[in-house]
Amino acid sequence: MNVLEPGETLHRKEIFERAARLAHLSEKALQERLNSGELNYEHRMSWVLTHLARANLVDKPSRGHYRLNAAGRQFHSEHPDGMTYSSANTYFKSYWKKEARSTATPALVTDVAEIDPLEKIDQGFEQLTTKTGEELLQRLRGSHPDFFEEAVVQVLLKMGYGGIEERGRRIGGTGDGGVDGVIDQDPLGLNQIYIQAKRYAETNSVGREALQAFVGALHVKGAPRGIFITTSTFTALAKEYASLVQPRPILIDGARLVALMIKYRVGVQVKQTYEVLAVDEDFFE
Repeated sequence: MNVLEPGETLHRKEIFERAARLAHLSEKALQERLNSGELNYEHRMSWVLTHLARANLVDKPSRGHYRLNAAGRQFHSEHPDGMTYSSANTYFKSYWKKEARSTATPALVTDVAEIDPLEKIDQGFEQLTTKTGEELLQRLRGSHPDFFEEAVVQVLLKMGYGGIEERGRRIGGTGDGGVDGVIDQDPLGLNQIYIQAKRYAETNSVGREALQAFVGALHVKGAPRGIFITTSTFTALAKEYASLVQPRPILIDGARLVALMIKYRVGVQVKQTYEVLAVDEDFFE
């Protein structure tokens, strides 16, 4: 409420900007977005304005504009340093409850912290994504080695390696020369990426020796680049070695692998889609 001076009317965008400066938000905080693409700090400020308006502490003299009224000035004078979460929850909850009693779903209103449904959706989305990643990793660890090698090739192809023709193949097996897959970056295969895929248990980390063998295979093939993928993790010595040697292998551990699979839709499918609608403030300008 320190943003709105007595008698001053501001557009919501101006309020957002002032609030950000007053709170000394970092550049990182200013750029943080929800899964919907909306800036997180603007989303939270929108809910602040919604709470203030619902409690009749601000007026809306015109579309998208807000002004601190007499009740708001009194409220601010009584709480010049803000309110604790507990006090704010008690104060604003009563206004939401009044509206809830006039709707068919009063049980939805519990406390102020839960009033922001978009953030709840984001949290639920992250939980579901984490669960899906854990299930993917479990399935990969239990899969046949041939299947796993083919799967990692598919991930890289979906990421755009191999061009629109998706020139990539699994070559693992006896006599594979220390590599499990290859991706051709050009039609003639002059520029190739070699892949090593290790389907390890969670407790079995990839060590330096395995990376040394892979880098040796890259040298034999004259390959300029390689990618080492595992369902487990890499030891500190393995990571250090990879950062120093040439050609430098790119390391993808289990967590990063399933994150890429989810992002590029490999081994997963859309189960449900929701559209979250909001009032278009620009329409009413």
